[in-house]
Amino acid sequence: MKRRSLQLRMFGLAAGLALALPLALGPLDSQAGIFRDVLASVGLAKPSPPPPAAPGQSLPRQGFACCNLHYDKDWINDGNYAELPMIPAGTPIEVLSYGRHRAYVKVDGKPMRLGHDYGRDQESLEAWVAKIVVSDDPRPRIQSYPQAVRDAIQAGKLMVGMTREQAIVAIGYPLTSENGPLESPMWKMWRSTHGEYDLNFRSDGHLASVTGEDEVTSLVMYKPVR
Repeated sequence: MKRRSLQLRMFGLAAGLALALPLALGPLDSQAGIFRDVLASVGLAKPSPPPPAAPGQSLPRQGFACCNLHYDKDWINDGNYAELPMIPAGTPIEVLSYGRHRAYVKVDGKPMRLGHDYGRDQESLEAWVAKIVVSDDPRPRIQSYPQAVRDAIQAGKLMVGMTREQAIVAIGYPLTSENGPLESPMWKMWRSTHGEYDLNFRSDGHLASVTGEDEVTSLVMYKPVR
Protein backbone atom coordinates (compact mmCIF):
# COMPACT_ATOMS: atom_id res chain seq x y z
CA MET A 1 0.00 0.00 0.00
CA LYS A 2 2.82 2.39 0.90
CA ARG A 3 4.55 1.55 -2.38
CA ARG A 4 1.37 2.32 -4.33
CA SER A 5 1.03 5.65 -2.49
CA LEU A 6 4.66 6.52 -3.29
CA GLN A 7 4.08 5.73 -6.97
CA LEU A 8 1.07 8.02 -7.04
CA ARG A 9 3.05 10.86 -5.43
CA MET A 10 5.87 10.38 -7.98
CA PHE A 11 3.35 10.40 -10.80
CA GLY A 12 1.82 13.61 -9.49
CA LEU A 13 5.26 15.21 -9.25
CA ALA A 14 6.09 14.23 -12.85
CA ALA A 15 2.75 15.56 -14.13
CA GLY A 16 3.25 18.78 -12.22
CA LEU A 17 6.71 19.15 -13.67
CA ALA A 18 5.26 18.58 -17.14
CA LEU A 19 2.88 21.49 -16.61
CA ALA A 20 5.45 23.78 -15.08
CA LEU A 21 8.33 23.31 -17.51
CA PRO A 22 6.70 24.94 -20.56
CA LEU A 23 6.03 28.09 -18.51
CA ALA A 24 9.61 28.37 -17.36
CA LEU A 25 11.59 27.25 -20.40
CA GLY A 26 11.48 29.40 -23.47
CA PRO A 27 9.06 30.64 -26.10
CA LEU A 28 5.80 29.03 -27.12
CA ASP A 29 7.17 27.22 -30.18
CA SER A 30 9.52 25.15 -28.00
CA GLN A 31 7.09 24.57 -25.14
CA ALA A 32 5.08 21.95 -27.01
CA GLY A 33 8.13 19.76 -27.59
CA ILE A 34 9.27 19.99 -23.96
CA PHE A 35 5.76 19.27 -22.72
CA ARG A 36 5.38 16.27 -25.04
CA ASP A 37 8.74 14.79 -24.00
CA VAL A 38 7.96 15.07 -20.28
CA LEU A 39 4.55 13.49 -20.75
CA ALA A 40 6.15 10.69 -22.76
CA SER A 41 8.50 9.98 -19.87
CA VAL A 42 5.55 9.17 -17.63
CA GLY A 43 3.62 7.27 -20.30
CA LEU A 44 1.02 9.91 -21.14
CA ALA A 45 2.07 10.84 -24.67
CA LYS A 46 3.86 9.50 -27.69
CA PRO A 47 7.61 10.21 -27.98
CA SER A 48 8.85 13.12 -30.08
CA PRO A 49 9.05 12.57 -33.84
CA PRO A 50 12.39 11.41 -35.28
CA PRO A 51 15.19 14.00 -35.23
CA PRO A 52 16.00 16.03 -38.36
CA ALA A 53 18.88 15.24 -40.65
CA ALA A 54 22.41 15.79 -39.47
CA PRO A 55 24.17 18.97 -40.68
CA GLY A 56 25.16 18.76 -44.33
CA GLN A 57 22.48 16.22 -45.25
CA SER A 58 19.79 17.29 -47.69
CA LEU A 59 16.50 15.68 -46.77
CA PRO A 60 14.07 14.52 -47.89
CA ARG A 61 16.11 12.62 -50.49
CA GLN A 62 14.54 10.86 -53.44
CA GLY A 63 16.00 7.58 -54.62
CA PHE A 64 15.37 3.95 -55.54
CA ALA A 65 15.80 0.53 -53.96
CA CYS A 66 19.25 -0.67 -54.98
CA CYS A 67 18.14 -4.25 -55.00
CA ASN A 68 15.39 -6.55 -53.89
CA LEU A 69 14.59 -5.69 -50.27
CA HIS A 70 12.61 -7.74 -47.78
CA TYR A 71 10.43 -6.41 -45.00
CA ASP A 72 8.59 -7.38 -41.83
CA LYS A 73 5.59 -5.06 -41.45
CA ASP A 74 7.24 -1.62 -41.81
CA TRP A 75 10.80 -2.78 -40.97
CA ILE A 76 13.58 -3.39 -43.51
CA ASN A 77 16.92 -4.33 -41.96
CA ASP A 78 20.40 -5.19 -43.16
CA GLY A 79 19.71 -8.92 -42.66
CA ASN A 80 17.33 -8.69 -45.65
CA TYR A 81 16.00 -12.22 -45.10
CA ALA A 82 14.65 -13.64 -48.36
CA GLU A 83 11.91 -15.60 -46.58
CA LEU A 84 10.09 -12.27 -46.03
CA PRO A 85 7.91 -10.38 -48.55
CA MET A 86 9.88 -8.54 -51.23
CA ILE A 87 10.14 -4.95 -52.46
CA PRO A 88 11.50 -5.08 -56.04
CA ALA A 89 14.73 -3.36 -57.02
CA GLY A 90 14.05 0.11 -58.44
CA THR A 91 11.05 0.83 -56.21
CA PRO A 92 10.99 4.58 -55.39
CA ILE A 93 12.17 5.38 -51.84
CA GLU A 94 12.15 8.77 -50.14
CA VAL A 95 14.51 9.18 -47.17
CA LEU A 96 12.79 11.51 -44.69
CA SER A 97 14.97 11.59 -41.56
CA TYR A 98 17.41 9.65 -39.40
CA GLY A 99 16.90 8.29 -35.90
CA ARG A 100 19.08 6.04 -33.76
CA HIS A 101 20.16 3.10 -35.94
CA ARG A 102 17.23 3.65 -38.28
CA ALA A 103 16.07 5.86 -41.12
CA TYR A 104 12.48 6.91 -41.67
CA VAL A 105 11.45 6.52 -45.30
CA LYS A 106 8.54 6.22 -47.68
CA VAL A 107 8.66 3.20 -49.96
CA ASP A 108 6.48 3.86 -52.99
CA GLY A 109 4.61 6.34 -50.77
CA LYS A 110 4.20 3.98 -47.79
CA PRO A 111 5.87 4.96 -44.47
CA MET A 112 8.53 2.41 -43.50
CA ARG A 113 11.82 2.21 -41.59
CA LEU A 114 15.31 1.07 -42.57
CA GLY A 115 16.87 -0.60 -39.54
CA HIS A 116 20.65 -0.92 -39.19
CA ASP A 117 20.55 -3.96 -36.90
CA TYR A 118 23.81 -5.82 -37.54
CA GLY A 119 26.53 -3.80 -39.27
CA ARG A 120 26.74 -0.81 -36.93
CA ASP A 121 30.39 -1.38 -36.02
CA GLN A 122 31.49 -1.65 -39.64
CA GLU A 123 29.68 1.29 -41.27
CA SER A 124 27.57 4.26 -40.28
CA LEU A 125 23.81 4.33 -40.66
CA GLU A 126 24.14 7.00 -43.35
CA ALA A 127 26.65 4.91 -45.32
CA TRP A 128 24.38 1.86 -45.19
CA VAL A 129 21.29 3.84 -46.25
CA ALA A 130 23.30 5.33 -49.14
CA LYS A 131 23.92 1.76 -50.38
CA ILE A 132 20.28 0.75 -50.04
CA VAL A 133 18.71 3.91 -51.49
CA VAL A 134 20.54 4.83 -54.69
CA SER A 135 20.14 7.98 -56.78
CA ASP A 136 19.93 6.22 -60.15
CA ASP A 137 17.07 3.87 -60.94
CA PRO A 138 18.66 0.40 -61.37
CA ARG A 139 15.86 -0.89 -63.60
CA PRO A 140 17.34 0.28 -66.92
CA ARG A 141 20.60 -1.48 -66.04
CA ILE A 142 18.71 -4.61 -65.01
CA GLN A 143 17.09 -4.62 -68.45
CA SER A 144 20.56 -4.95 -69.98
CA TYR A 145 21.17 -8.26 -68.18
CA PRO A 146 20.53 -11.60 -69.93
CA GLN A 147 16.92 -12.73 -69.82
CA ALA A 148 17.63 -15.63 -67.44
CA VAL A 149 19.36 -13.28 -64.99
CA ARG A 150 16.44 -10.84 -65.19
CA ASP A 151 14.02 -13.69 -64.45
CA ALA A 152 16.10 -14.78 -61.44
CA ILE A 153 16.22 -11.21 -60.10
CA GLN A 154 12.48 -10.84 -60.52
CA ALA A 155 12.08 -13.98 -58.42
CA GLY A 156 14.57 -12.69 -55.82
CA LYS A 157 16.86 -15.65 -56.39
CA LEU A 158 20.36 -16.57 -57.56
CA MET A 159 21.80 -18.45 -60.50
CA VAL A 160 25.30 -19.68 -61.27
CA GLY A 161 27.11 -17.27 -63.57
CA MET A 162 25.74 -14.08 -62.03
CA THR A 163 28.18 -11.24 -61.40
CA ARG A 164 28.55 -9.80 -57.91
CA GLU A 165 26.48 -6.82 -59.01
CA GLN A 166 23.67 -9.05 -60.28
CA ALA A 167 23.75 -11.12 -57.08
CA ILE A 168 23.39 -7.94 -55.00
CA VAL A 169 20.42 -6.79 -57.08
CA ALA A 170 18.81 -10.21 -56.58
CA ILE A 171 19.34 -10.74 -52.85
CA GLY A 172 20.87 -7.55 -51.43
CA TYR A 173 24.23 -6.75 -49.88
CA PRO A 174 26.05 -9.27 -47.66
CA LEU A 175 26.14 -8.36 -43.98
CA THR A 176 29.19 -6.23 -43.22
CA SER A 177 29.31 -7.73 -39.72
CA GLU A 178 29.96 -11.20 -41.18
CA ASN A 179 31.86 -10.49 -44.39
CA GLY A 180 34.96 -8.76 -45.67
CA PRO A 181 35.19 -6.59 -48.81
CA LEU A 182 32.75 -7.19 -51.63
CA GLU A 183 35.68 -8.46 -53.71
CA SER A 184 36.07 -11.44 -51.36
CA PRO A 185 35.73 -14.85 -53.06
CA MET A 186 33.02 -15.94 -50.60
CA TRP A 187 29.99 -14.22 -49.06
CA LYS A 188 28.09 -15.55 -46.07
CA MET A 189 24.36 -14.97 -46.51
CA TRP A 190 21.14 -15.84 -44.68
CA ARG A 191 17.71 -16.65 -46.05
CA SER A 192 16.33 -16.46 -42.49
CA THR A 193 17.80 -16.08 -39.03
CA HIS A 194 19.00 -19.71 -39.22
CA GLY A 195 19.13 -20.31 -42.98
CA GLU A 196 22.83 -19.71 -43.70
CA TYR A 197 24.42 -20.32 -47.09
CA ASP A 198 27.56 -19.23 -48.96
CA LEU A 199 28.12 -17.61 -52.33
CA ASN A 200 31.38 -18.71 -53.95
CA PHE A 201 32.79 -16.54 -56.75
CA ARG A 202 35.29 -17.37 -59.45
CA SER A 203 38.36 -15.23 -60.01
CA ASP A 204 36.51 -13.41 -62.82
CA GLY A 205 33.82 -12.28 -60.35
CA HIS A 206 31.05 -14.59 -61.52
CA LEU A 207 29.13 -16.87 -59.17
CA ALA A 208 30.58 -20.38 -59.23
CA SER A 209 28.34 -22.10 -56.69
CA VAL A 210 25.98 -21.66 -53.77
CA THR A 211 26.74 -23.98 -50.86
CA GLY A 212 24.99 -24.83 -47.62
CA GLU A 213 22.24 -27.11 -46.45
CA ASP A 214 20.21 -28.46 -49.36
CA GLU A 215 16.91 -27.23 -47.90
CA VAL A 216 18.29 -23.68 -47.88
CA THR A 217 20.16 -23.64 -51.19
CA SER A 218 17.19 -25.15 -53.01
CA LEU A 219 15.12 -22.14 -51.92
CA VAL A 220 17.59 -19.45 -52.96
CA MET A 221 18.53 -20.87 -56.39
CA TYR A 222 16.45 -19.91 -59.40
CA LYS A 223 14.75 -22.72 -61.29
CA PRO A 224 13.48 -21.69 -64.74
CA VAL A 225 9.86 -22.56 -65.45
CA ARG A 226 9.71 -25.20 -68.15
